[in-house]
Amino acid sequence: MTDTRSVLIADDEPLARERIRRLVEAVPGYRVCGEAADGDSCLKQVAELEPDILLLDIRMPGMDGMEAASRLSQLANPPALIFCTAYDHYAIQAFDVQAIAYLLKPVRKEALSEALARAGRVNRVQLQTLNGQTGQSQEQLAVRTHRGTELIDLSEILYCEADQKYVTIHHARGETVCDYTLKELENSYPSTLLRIHRNTLVGVRFIQALRRTPDGHNLVALREGRGELPVSRRHASNVRQWLQEHQPG
Repeated sequence: MTDTRSVLIADDEPLARERIRRLVEAVPGYRVCGEAADGDSCLKQVAELEPDILLLDIRMPGMDGMEAASRLSQLANPPALIFCTAYDHYAIQAFDVQAIAYLLKPVRKEALSEALARAGRVNRVQLQTLNGQTGQSQEQLAVRTHRGTELIDLSEILYCEADQKYVTIHHARGETVCDYTLKELENSYPSTLLRIHRNTLVGVRFIQALRRTPDGHNLVALREGRGELPVSRRHASNVRQWLQEHQPG
């Protein structure tokens, strides 16, 4: 079946993997594509097998499940994550790595079936948006901040700028720091955000013109007098192409 979802099981206990495998294979539309016994093996299997869904234990030798999940959450298109663990005190951290479900062992078939049904292959930017705005238009980006979840209209994003560990989203209402990477934002919203520099994405709605300075540097002028942004030589052709395709004359 073309719509069968692939599932990777990561658990250091062979009997636990065997039990979860049986539960998964009893649910129509899902197949187990592989198994891993620790975090390192889990990351390798994800890279090789590209599963749609990952069922992940937390306490494992070497790299534990939470660390593996944190690394996977940096991918532009990670598998949907479901924790299966004997410990209930990691639930808050599970939210931080965008887990879809947190199931306590022994995992019940009904609970697993429900979690699998909710799991889809969405990246964490889109998943966070879904979490933050159930039933709302998908033209908003949900960003978790110290104040809670903040919704930013995609059409209001002027530019996104990377500075060391974090990305700052500059928008019509101010600035918001997020932990998404530029690559994740670029991959999630290619028709809204355009790469103009290795450190910068610009909101295409605000691109007014591309100009060259006397000393040979390229700048993007933003609409509504919102300033200019440096454009790297490597990405200048992308901006020119966008202007040719979207501006009259």
